[in-house]
Amino acid sequence: MGREPERIDCHRCSHYFVTWQREHPHGCKRMGFKSALLPSAEVYRASGTACLAFEFKGGSTPGNADGKQ
Repeated sequence: MGREPERIDCHRCSHYFVTWQREHPHGCKRMGFKSALLPSAEVYRASGTACLAFEFKGGSTPGNADGKQ
């Protein structure tokens, strides 16, 4: 099996939002979906590749601006 890519932290992405829906608490504005999983995990599960839509949110760029943990 292939190696899973580094996790992308959706909480640091400008496209991530909280839906407040119990069954689908996480959402991605860029991809246009809501999920029980973090959007990056859902993208990996569905496609086998890391999310390519990640964009760091915030003013200053921290040392780990690519969102990977």
